[in-house]
Amino acid sequence: MSASLMINSPIKCLIIDDDIFSARIIQKFTADTDILELVGTANGGIEAASILRDTSVDVLFLDIEMPDMSGLDLLTTIQNKDLLVIVTSASREYAVEAFEQNVIDYLVKPITYSRFLIAVQKAHERLNQRQQTSAPADFTFVKVEQKLIKIYFADIQYIEALGDYVHIVSNGKKTIVYATLKATVSRFPASKFIRVHRSFIVNIDAITAVEGNNVAISNKFIPIGATYAKSVLQLLSKY
Repeated sequence: MSASLMINSPIKCLIIDDDIFSARIIQKFTADTDILELVGTANGGIEAASILRDTSVDVLFLDIEMPDMSGLDLLTTIQNKDLLVIVTSASREYAVEAFEQNVIDYLVKPITYSRFLIAVQKAHERLNQRQQTSAPADFTFVKVEQKLIKIYFADIQYIEALGDYVHIVSNGKKTIVYATLKATVSRFPASKFIRVHRSFIVNIDAITAVEGNNVAISNKFIPIGATYAKSVLQLLSKY
């Protein structure tokens, strides 16, 4: 079946590994990652091929050295070219050949959760790029410590830059993310969010009033910077 491209549903993944211990580690990592949904575990290429015929899968976590069929051989048999593959191998020696087959990442065992998250983020971004040609997502994922947290755009009231971090305030709840304001807002729909100050971006739908040089969001007054005042007022006058 074709891979699911809807990022507003979990990314469906399949683990293929004949090493039970390694498979359990990846199972634990997927369980700890909200963005992922584990749809199955196969102990070899033949079993995996059977699962793939009947199950919708977005991402494979694929071991290379397996007794019945190598992971690289399995890749040549897969008909679904939209399937994203993350290799999980005890050896680096297959990396060149794996990337020639367009895998999106190559993880060398033992795998840490932080390295696992980097690979998952690559998969998420690739799926998100595909989705841009269809309906836009109504949320994003942000990395907070060792987790990817889903935040709906409609829930966000404003974003404030503080040093090397941004504070995303959603329904009164604050999420602290290690990122720049520019990088953060680039992931948000421009039609819904506007920069009103060098340190603040606000959700237009959350604005309750404009008073002098401030926008009001509930009981919070956010300053409008002199550089942004004209563009802010012009935009708001269209509503």
